[in-house]
Amino acid sequence: MSRESRPLKNAVYRQIARAGKAASSPCRLEILDLLAQGPRTVEAIAVEVEQSLANTSQHLRVLHAARLVESEKKGLHVAYRLASDEVRSFALSLRAVAEARLVEVDVAVRGFFVEQYGFEPVDRELLVARIRKKDVTLLDVRPKEEFEAGHLPGALSIPLPELRRKLAAIPKSREIVAYCRGPYCVWAADAVRSLRARGYRATRFDLGVAEWRERGLPIEVAGR
Repeated sequence: MSRESRPLKNAVYRQIARAGKAASSPCRLEILDLLAQGPRTVEAIAVEVEQSLANTSQHLRVLHAARLVESEKKGLHVAYRLASDEVRSFALSLRAVAEARLVEVDVAVRGFFVEQYGFEPVDRELLVARIRKKDVTLLDVRPKEEFEAGHLPGALSIPLPELRRKLAAIPKSREIVAYCRGPYCVWAADAVRSLRARGYRATRFDLGVAEWRERGLPIEVAGR
């Protein structure tokens, strides 16, 4: 190797490491996951990640400095969004490596859903195929603004807090597949438990919009 290339490598890897360093915090990884659902104000992010406004702002400054997120002033508030699709892919790839290489991730996720809900893992690929064939009633239980920012094709939007009073809109003749923000989100599990208690055939789908997009599958946006 030519010694003349060392300055180049040092400079390039130093910059690449900025992205890794920015993503080296559990809270910042959660923020990236959250922003994959759509833009959020600092205040809304702070509530979601259960951090103070000051701590949340500091985490966002780190992500912004690494060009992983972008900000926009909206009246009295500042809203953040992922800087690009590549950032979403970066966060999902890092998560996939951890899931593949660290058994502790699987133990935590599987243990939580089995212990708290009694749910055993389902055949994800079979569900993907059934969703694409529209063989099930697909239920999006995220907040309305997230649904409008992007949702799985054909999904019915009923945010979890509204589920009980909108049961009449859900046909009992077909199996319900509920999804939310991805594998670590419990809203879909809560929806499935509530639906099953009322006689519906319901299954939790552990992928969300970000994971669906990453597979190269289409997303619908409200009003388009």
